[in-house]
Amino acid sequence: MKKIAWMLVFCLALIPLQGQKQEKDQPSFIPQSLVINIEVPVRVFKDGRFEDALTIKDFEVLENGELQKIEAVYLIKKNAVTRSEEKERYLPQTQRSYYLFFQISDYDSRLEEGFRYFLDNIISAGDSLYVISPLKTYKLRDRALDVKSNEDIVKEVRDLLRKDCLIGSADYRNASRDLINISRAMAARMKADAEGASSPGEGADPYGMGYDMGVAALGSEGSGGIEFMRQDLDEILLLYEGLLSKINLLRKIDNLNVMDFARHLKMTDGQKYVFLFYQREVMPTIDPAIINRYLASYQDNPYIQQTLSSIHNFERRDIPFDIDLVKQSYADSSAAIHFLFLTKQMQLVPGVSFTESSDDIYSAFRQMALATGGYFESTANPAAGFRNALDAAENYYLIYYTPKEYVSDGQFRTITVQLKNRDLQNLKLVHRAGYIRN
Repeated sequence: MKKIAWMLVFCLALIPLQGQKQEKDQPSFIPQSLVINIEVPVRVFKDGRFEDALTIKDFEVLENGELQKIEAVYLIKKNAVTRSEEKERYLPQTQRSYYLFFQISDYDSRLEEGFRYFLDNIISAGDSLYVISPLKTYKLRDRALDVKSNEDIVKEVRDLLRKDCLIGSADYRNASRDLINISRAMAARMKADAEGASSPGEGADPYGMGYDMGVAALGSEGSGGIEFMRQDLDEILLLYEGLLSKINLLRKIDNLNVMDFARHLKMTDGQKYVFLFYQREVMPTIDPAIINRYLASYQDNPYIQQTLSSIHNFERRDIPFDIDLVKQSYADSSAAIHFLFLTKQMQLVPGVSFTESSDDIYSAFRQMALATGGYFESTANPAAGFRNALDAAENYYLIYYTPKEYVSDGQFRTITVQLKNRDLQNLKLVHRAGYIRN
């Protein structure tokens, strides 16, 4: 957070000062210095445990590589200042705002255990809590912790997330299911042809999947009743391409929303904690071996050749924002982004290839976490991951300094915090990467 103190002193050109003659060339405005105080939350760990014995003499701060004068250091535990060392006095704002983002398509019951730990051990009176599901944003009412039991609140959050995951991710799940069904049917059809069936309809479920080769129903769980009924291969591939495009559209990240949230965080007082739960995504596609066999069988059909050769171009999504700009904006907000990547096992379905399609977004969000001094973990257990992130964020130092020769030019300035004592070099420091001068 930047605290800005300023004074603008000016003289009106048409009203001369008493007892003085107004000179024509006398400036109407007197330049004043702009005092900017930079606040840097710093977390210091030794073997995974927070180190709370450091003093103002142990730290040094560099801005764009230039050493700065530290004016105050405060040790914060939970939401209270437990020790202060001041050359200049500040009033740290230690109230906390928590944002729990759930970008998940399948609800995991272990989230309840993590949320229960959060209510029992972390959140306190005066803190704000926002829960953002795939469908809506919810805010914990003031005094809810006083009038309801933690277990009642856990159940409310569980019910909201279950419902919103089911509704908000329905299109994504149904499109994925249809892709799986098409891939399975094409694999079975190819095998039936290879075994000499006179037509697709005469193949007797060679993969043991419950599919009649003539009628393979798609989306039987509510995706619209699409059917694959002895369709020509080019029609099947057209449907397949449409489903791939739909999934990529559903997975698209809105650049405007990303930047708007950074601006919201910057305008929010106190300490801001964002916990992003992002569930691993896999793209179901036709097994490459099946594609190669179709390519060999339809060498005289340019459309099928071109379509089969290009379908894997849909597997990666283009990140629609400048990741460096996003990292700078979130670092400038002084919020800590804690990224929890929730893994899950790949399915095993004959004829279907499940390709990792989260590596792009994993890289982007991991860089955001690092740029804000946040925590990141890849885990199959959301409760354990959430607890680790909460414990890592609970304690910190607040360091204040005044930049030398501050100029409001909109440029990003890097911040480096390090320890002066060589005996402390084995400690790990995390903090935001910098701020924007504006």
